[in-house]
Parts: sequence; C-alpha cells; structure tokens
Amino acid sequence: MGLTIMINQLIEFSINHWEMVAVFLAILATLLFVESKGGAQGLTPSAATNLMNSEDAVVVDIRPEKEFSTGHITGALNIPATKMKDNMNRLEKHKDAPIIIVCKSGVTSGASAKDLKKAGFGKVYKLQGGIAEWQSSNLPLVKG
Repeated sequence: MGLTIMINQLIEFSINHWEMVAVFLAILATLLFVESKGGAQGLTPSAATNLMNSEDAVVVDIRPEKEFSTGHITGALNIPATKMKDNMNRLEKHKDAPIIIVCKSGVTSGASAKDLKKAGFGKVYKLQGGIAEWQSSNLPLVKG
C-alpha cells in the first residue's frame, strides 16, 4: 500500500513539474553518455590496492604539489592535472602497466585518464572517491 502511494505521488509530481523532470532526465542522459564514452574504469580503494599488489599498478596523483605533500599513496607519482600533457614522457616506461589516476575526490581524474588513453596507455583506471575515499577507508598515506 505504501509503495503505490509513493508511485502515485511521483507521477503527480512529474505531471505538475514536467519541466524539472525533463531537465533532470537530460542531465542524467548526458552524464551517462559522457561517462560511458572512452572513460576509465573506476576502482574502489580495495580494488586499487589489489591491482597495485598483483600487477604493480602505477599510481599517478594529479593533485597540486602542495596537496600531494600533505599526504599521498605510497609510491605515487605526482603529476598535477594541469601539467599532465607536458609530463606524459614520465609515464612512457609504464605504458604497459596498469595506471591508477588519483585526485582529491574522484571528480577530476576522468579527464586525465582520458588524456592517457588517447596517448595510447591501455590500462588506465581512476580511484573512485579519490584520496578522500582512500583516507576514509583507513588506508595509509605518506607525507612529504
């Protein structure tokens, strides 16, 4: 009985506010399209740890140097997102290895991941939730 009431309310809301529903659906469709088009697969912190341990994945932290120095994943390379295209040569020797892109919250890593894929890097992943999710999973960070 409660479910039918909620469905009826949803239908009534959709009819009364069809413009808002249309905008929401357009944004949702755009988001799904952008994310599915050539983007890197997202990894949870535990999946990233497994990939680092089993396949020697390379972690690339794209946060600015100041943020990187406050705490980063052990062994991570710091290549700020704004300097990624100019520093791809630093990653050339890792072209066949899995690469995990890490940002602050998981939002901006997608663009850098796409740049790497376009440059011919085959196994590019992004850390879901970024360094914030890594920390909330109680995984270690090193400073300096």
